[in-house]
Amino acid sequence: MRKFNYINSFLISIYLYTYSIGLNPGFLDYAYPWQISFQDPATPVMEGIIALHHDLMFVLSVIGTSVTWLLLRTTYLFYYKNNPVPSTISHGTTIEIVWTITPSIILMVIAVPSFALLYSIDEVIDPAITLKVIGHQWYWSYEYSDYSDINGNSISFDSYMVADDDLQPGQLRLLEVDNRVILPANTHIRALVTAVDVIHSWAIPSLGVKMDGCPGRLNQVSMFIKREGTFFGQCSELCGVQHGFMPIVIQAVSIEDYIKWVSVQTECKNWLTNKFKTLGKL
Repeated sequence: MRKFNYINSFLISIYLYTYSIGLNPGFLDYAYPWQISFQDPATPVMEGIIALHHDLMFVLSVIGTSVTWLLLRTTYLFYYKNNPVPSTISHGTTIEIVWTITPSIILMVIAVPSFALLYSIDEVIDPAITLKVIGHQWYWSYEYSDYSDINGNSISFDSYMVADDDLQPGQLRLLEVDNRVILPANTHIRALVTAVDVIHSWAIPSLGVKMDGCPGRLNQVSMFIKREGTFFGQCSELCGVQHGFMPIVIQAVSIEDYIKWVSVQTECKNWLTNKFKTLGKL
């Protein structure tokens, strides 16, 4: 009876937990202490990476369990007390063929979804927006080359990490920046990544993006953000003494809010240009 009560309590707890998650949906879009799992995916690429990882972990678990069982059984059966007379077999053609062909077949089966995912990552589908990302020691610069005013000035800004003393309640230490990158959800986006000094790496785990920025070279990566939210990343290539202090923040908004943001940025730049012209600075 007591065992039955334990089972009921466990099932009720699972139900209440699932129900609470349904009522209060939340996403894990940044790293937390002692994290051992993936961040929640926000792009098809990241969903594919997580699915491939889980499938491979299942295959590896089966292989690991089988090999462990075989080794333990061999150790026990051929222990000197259990088998005082050692075997004189030096090799077996059949077993050698089996343990050579079987791993080859397993690797070929694993290669199919792996190559499919790799090719999907490299595919760029007629991007509606191009974002240029430039790595510096030790901050990021962004440029929206698709939009410019009558003077040819495009939307561009630098993004620095917010210092500990300037953090507001609710902001994440070492992850918040003063200027976030605003991008629309459900839109094909292309990011061109480069650097001006040393090699940097523009990485946002929830988006499945990790692209090196190399001086004198343009690297391309595509994104299709499926949901609105704020996604945090960091430079993932050792680039100097302040490598750990150049975070990345992507804020995905609706296409309507994105259009409003672009309009505001363009108007502000036009106003500043006209202001400086009035003052005789340009």
